[in-house]
Amino acid sequence: MTIADMVRILNAKVLIGADKLDTPVYTACCSDLMSDVLAFVDEKTVLITGLTNPHVVRTSEMLDLKCLVFARGKIPAADILESADEQGLVVIATKLTAFSACGVLYENGLRGVPVPVEWDSREDG
Repeated sequence: MTIADMVRILNAKVLIGADKLDTPVYTACCSDLMSDVLAFVDEKTVLITGLTNPHVVRTSEMLDLKCLVFARGKIPAADILESADEQGLVVIATKLTAFSACGVLYENGLRGVPVPVEWDSREDG
């Protein structure tokens, strides 16, 4: 899948990086907790979030992410977009909720970032 495919699937608006829409993407992560993104993401991927603060762009820079998807129709402030543009990120916005965005992307072949969590299914909770 390419970012252009994501734009079409999500009926999204390209905010930054229209010249990079042919970039391939293989995995995505969805979170509003940047600490979780930092803890579990270790590959270039797409971040789907509802947060529009500077921490999202800083996290993207630290992890060398390819694309930010802002859910629920949120559009970040101009300074956030400028910072993302300086990093070479593609930034898109969709009116879908994060949950729905993840669902339609998964349905179209985009998979989640593998999370190496040890979990015993026999444990309660």
